[in-house]
Order: sequence, then structure tokens, then C-alpha cells
Amino acid sequence: MISVDNLAVEFSGTTLFSDVSFLINPTDKIALMGKNGAGKSTMMKIIAGEQSGTRGNVRVPKDAIIAYLPQHLLTEDDCTVFEEAAKAFKHVFTMRDEMERLNKELETRTDYESDAYMSIIEKVSDLGEKYYALEDINYDSEVEKALKGLGFKQEDFVRQTNEFSGGWRMRIELAKILLQKPDLILLDEPTNHIDIESVIWLEDFLLNKANAVMVISHDRAFIDNITNRTIEVTMGRIYDYKANYTHYLQLREDRRSHQIKAYQEQQKFIADNRAFIERFKGTYSKTNQVTSRERMLEKLKIIEIDEVDTSSLKLSFPPSPRSGDYPVTVEGVSKSYDEHIVFKDANMSIARGEKVSFVGRNGEGKSTMIKAILGEIDVEGNCQLGHNVKVGYFAQNQASLLDPELTIFQTVDEVAFGDIRNQIKNILGKFMFSGDDIDKKVSMLSGGEKTRLAMVKLLLEPVNLLILDEPTNHLDLKSKDVLKEALSTYDGTLILVSHDRDFLQGLSQKVFEFKNQRVIEHFETIDAFLERNRIKSIAEINLMK
Repeated sequence: MISVDNLAVEFSGTTLFSDVSFLINPTDKIALMGKNGAGKSTMMKIIAGEQSGTRGNVRVPKDAIIAYLPQHLLTEDDCTVFEEAAKAFKHVFTMRDEMERLNKELETRTDYESDAYMSIIEKVSDLGEKYYALEDINYDSEVEKALKGLGFKQEDFVRQTNEFSGGWRMRIELAKILLQKPDLILLDEPTNHIDIESVIWLEDFLLNKANAVMVISHDRAFIDNITNRTIEVTMGRIYDYKANYTHYLQLREDRRSHQIKAYQEQQKFIADNRAFIERFKGTYSKTNQVTSRERMLEKLKIIEIDEVDTSSLKLSFPPSPRSGDYPVTVEGVSKSYDEHIVFKDANMSIARGEKVSFVGRNGEGKSTMIKAILGEIDVEGNCQLGHNVKVGYFAQNQASLLDPELTIFQTVDEVAFGDIRNQIKNILGKFMFSGDDIDKKVSMLSGGEKTRLAMVKLLLEPVNLLILDEPTNHLDLKSKDVLKEALSTYDGTLILVSHDRDFLQGLSQKVFEFKNQRVIEHFETIDAFLERNRIKSIAEINLMK
């Protein structure tokens, strides 16, 4: 059991949170929730031992292992993927190597009666007791299962880790954490860089093999599936619910309703007493009562109402200009890089107004196909945009295309038109830009802030073919809800690439699956496809056990 005792964090005269206390039990699966800036990542870093609080402490049992996966990793290494993942068992291999070294030394020594000889025997005995008490594990097999579950192919195992992007290196680190079987796993946005099949595998692992887990995530389906407890950080304190995220939202709304009622009753109580004080102040016979009520009001602690949920704002795309019957046509398209075939003989036709999803593991060609459709790369075969198609494209690097010299407000104002221009400040506030923030230049924003701003800009442009490539990686749950609502009522054609199942569900009627160098068309909703895919993926993982 790990305990957080009276934890507080203060900086620059501001209190992030204070007097926070809770226990983490051996089988807890906790969602750490709260709006951006509430202190979730800070609290996780303190529990991980990466940072210290201003006051309070975290008590961890002796020999307990806490493993922490931050949002961003800066690692440098010169070994293969398999070797890096196998470092999870470094302590086991160190024990084994030390036993072998000591046994060889015993074979060569002849001072059988000496204290030094007896000391070596004791060390070998102690190490042997620990080593042979470990569960009998085929370590190579465990590493292979974890890497494959997280999307690596067999041929990737011998590649150097520095050949991989940051997202793939994050997966290697995640594999190491999972293989250590720690007492507590801390995960900060673990699903941002992994595909749907790998998310499903990760869920299965965390539910069935992990001990305690604490996770920060904007993937609603992921946290709903794996957690049984929600700790909300809000207004400098916490609320602890024995419920998953969806149930927590209901309980939170009940809590606010009770707070509002209690606050209103308290305000009436205060008003009544102030009226009494004003009425009888100076009346000799009421002096004691007036004084008593004045003191009572001075000591009264005002009931606070939790932060208001501002997600009621509704946004919608401008009406789409009419396009031809088939905005996208792909006929016999193949793409390869040297010897590597991405896909071959791909065919698809997307009708006006259709909403489709591209799904599949990373590296199977989803983003490549989008670039082919947009004419950004050369391919074999024919990719054609239909008559009067106006494309709105959100790429994974969309943030880098913003004008760094414009302010946040100017960036949005230049694409807004009509009545929507009167709502720019509200829209920006919905995507966590408020107050003086809107006057900041784009060059001053973080990567996540630029991504959110690019999404706001796209929401306001009149297009009839909208292509979104991983649009939700840096959006919080409320912002994703706003975007999803806007997409559900969008009257144009939509191509959506995302690993966020909750975001995908209900948005598309057709699925194109990218797998094994093929593009397979499924005439079913994304919901039906994902349910079938989940069963299939778990079965495949079980066969590997």
C-alpha cells in the first residue's frame, strides 16, 4: 500500500493543490482526472519520485517498485529494440551473472577454510535463494510478446532503437515498464502514440496482469475500460470516487447539484442574519444577539462550488460547398519505398457526404494513402479528387504550419466569417485559450497549444472534404467532445484517421483497414468493426501465451 500524506505544491505564490491525502491499494486501477493545469502530471511526478512537493510526503513500502511513463521521453541509446526492452530484467540477469562469476571463483580457490571462501559461499547462497525463488520465466518469450503486443514486428527486434520515431521509442519504454511487473504503474497519456490494436493489448495487460495502475488519459474508452476508481484534482483539492470515468461524471454532477443547493441555502442564511443585524443594530435589548450573529458570520466558511463545466458550447462547421458525387476515387494504387511495400493494388471510392475511418497499425500506410489522395507523393495507379472538392486537411504536423507572427485571436479571426466571428472568444475559451492568452503570438505556444489552435482554425473553414490525421492527441476530453459533436453534424465528406476509439465511435459508416500491404473495405460502422477487432486481437494475443 502506497500513501500520499498531506501533499501540497506551491510556486510563485500560487497553490496548485494542498493537504492532499489518499491511499493506493495493491489492485487499484485509478484514473487521475482534472482540467489542464490542475496539477495531475505534477502529482504523478511526485508519486514517481521525479519531483518533490512543497509539503507532505509519499510513503512507499520497502522493495516496492514504481514505474513511470511520462508524456515525453528524451532517451539516447545504441542497442537494438529487443536488447532495450530486455533491460526490464536487468536485475535478474545481474544476479545470474554474479552467481556464475562467484561459482567460477570458488572452482579456482583452494583456501576452503578461510573467511573469504566462506563469505563467497554465503553470497552465492543468498543470491541463489533470491534467483531461484523467482517465477520460472522464459524472458525472451516475454519480451517478444510485449513488443509484438505494442505493434513491433519480428524484424524490428534487431533494429537500433535510434532508428525509430519518438512514438515508437515510447512503446519500447512502455514494454520495459510492463515487463518489470511493478507494484505501481504510472502512465501519463500512454495512448497518444499507439494504435488501436496496441491500446486493446495494453488494456488487457493492465486489467489482467498489472498490479496497481494510475493513469492520466484523454481516451475515454481506455480509462473507462481499465479503471475502477477516479481521483479528480480540482480547485486545489481532490475528490476520490470508487467508480470509472463515466460513473464519476454522474457522481460529479450530483456533487455539484448538492453544492449549489447548499450554497444557495447558506447565502439565504447569511442574508437573513445580515438583515437581522442591520435591523437591530443599536437596539440595546438585541445587542448580544447582534454581536453573536456578527461573530458567527465572520467565522462562517463559505461553501465553494466546483468549477463549472463549460462543455455546453456547441460548434458546427460552415455549410459545405457541393462537390461531385465521388470526392475521392482510388484505383489500383500501390506505394513502396525501395524494397518496402506499403500497400499494393488499393481501391476505394468515397461518396459525397460519407464519413469513413482509416484504421490499422502504425506503419501500415494510412498517412501514406492520405498523401497519395492529396497528390503529395507519387504512386502507381490513379488517385483522383472529384469535381469542386475543397479539402480541409489536419496533418499530424499541422501545428508547424501556423503563422508564428500572428496572435491566437488573429489566427482564428482570419478564417472566421459571418455570425461565428462574434463567438471567437468563446470558441477559443472552449479550447483552453482565455483571458490574455488570446493575445499571445503563435511563436510563444507549446506544441500542444499549437495543435489545439490549428484544430480551432480548421473548425471554421468552409470545406467539403475534411481529412483528419490523428486530430485528438493533444485535446482534452471536453475539447474532443466539442470536435466530435461538430463532426457528427458536418454535411461534407470525412476521412478520419484516429487511434481514439471513443472519438471514432458513431462518426463513420465505412471502414478501410490497412493491414499486410492491403487496404480492405468494410461496409460496417466503426463501432461494429472495433468490437470485432477487439475479439480478434485478444484471441491473437492469447495464442502467443
